[in-house]
Formats: sequence, C-alpha cells, structure tokens
Amino acid sequence: MKEMPKHIAVIMDGNGRWAKQRKKMRAAGHRQGVEALREVLEKADELGIRHLTVYAFSTENWARPKAEIKALMLLLLEYIKGESKALHKKNVRITTIGDLTSFDDKIQKEIAKAKALTKENTGLNFNIALNYGARDEIKRAVSSIIDDERAGKREGLAVSEEEIEKHLDTRNLPDPDLLIRTSGEMRLSNYLLWQLAYTELVFTETLWPDFTGKDLEEAIKEYQNRDRRFGKI
Repeated sequence: MKEMPKHIAVIMDGNGRWAKQRKKMRAAGHRQGVEALREVLEKADELGIRHLTVYAFSTENWARPKAEIKALMLLLLEYIKGESKALHKKNVRITTIGDLTSFDDKIQKEIAKAKALTKENTGLNFNIALNYGARDEIKRAVSSIIDDERAGKREGLAVSEEEIEKHLDTRNLPDPDLLIRTSGEMRLSNYLLWQLAYTELVFTETLWPDFTGKDLEEAIKEYQNRDRRFGKI
C-alpha cells in the first residue's frame, strides 16, 4: 500500500442499532463493538499506523439512560484491566484525551495504571477519547491560556494558533489524516473540531460491531486516492 495516514481518528457508531437489529440489549452491541476494536487495533498496528484515536465516550453520552451508562462504565473498566497487559506486550502505548475527573476513582486508577505501564512503548499510540467533547476541550484550552496570563507566564492579548494547539488535549499528536465514521451518519458529533480542519473524511454504512480490519484497509485506500491540497492549488 502506498502512503499511509500517520494518524487515524474513528467515530465508532452503530452499537445500539446493531443490537436492535438482533433484538438484543444495547449493552450487547457495545460488547461486540469492543471485539471490533480489537481487530481494528491489530490491523492498524500491522499496517504501521502511528496514532489511532477512538471516540469511546463523549461529554454528551452522560445524557443516556443510567442503566446504559452503568453498563458502559463496567465495560470500560473491564477493557482497560483486561487489555492493557496484552497491548503492552505488543509495544502499544495507551493515551487518553478528555476530562477524566468525571469518572469514578476505580476507573481513573486503572486508566492511570495502563498509561504508566505503556508510556515507554514505541509502537502504535492508541489514544482513547473519554468524556471528550471538542467544545469542552477548546473551552479548557482557553481557560488554561487565561490562567497562564494571570500567572505572568505570557504577555499580550494576541493568541496564536500554535498557542491554542499547545493547550489542547492533542498537543502531543499530529492532526488526523483520516477520520472514519461508521453506521452511515455524516456528522462530526463534537469530535476533534479543531484538529479535523483538513482531515479526509470517510463515512461507511457498516455498523461499528461489523467493522473489520478489511474495512479499515478499504477506508485507507479511499484516503490514498484523495488529493490533499490543504487549501492550496
């Protein structure tokens, strides 16, 4: 395959519809979605992708029914505890974006352990968006710049794009080259709004639990056939 995207962002959509089609509880769709994530991670690592960012839980997801949120939290805890050692053995680094303080202490501790365990790894960077919303991220970045102003760490009122980027959750990552959204929906849903300015977007009708490594390859092939001009001729 020719030039590969360095950073792929994914909106993993369609778990609930997958479960509904099979007359199952929504939690079953989320659990099957984890299986799809395992396969996509393996394929991304195999292809040499440097960064994979997945939209796991948004700031808006707290508005879902309490029972579903509880199931998602249990699944998140189970995933982090069960997968971190396996990913570590594969030289995968685990990072997160979003405000983790809204999660209970047990989840926060497991995430911190997974990040600490894998922080020196040099393979695929698996970046999980948790309690993440792009508007919230930008708001927090602006607040951080204001705090720097009050602390005397910066001078003047003008703010550059570079300064904003240094205060975003993704400050240590390149902007995504490719965004994939599953389930046929064609919107960004408050995801990486700053970072996706010149990202190539690929939408697929496939529901996330049915998304495979082969589907990832197809999305990358579509990306490779795009002419990226970044506003230039």
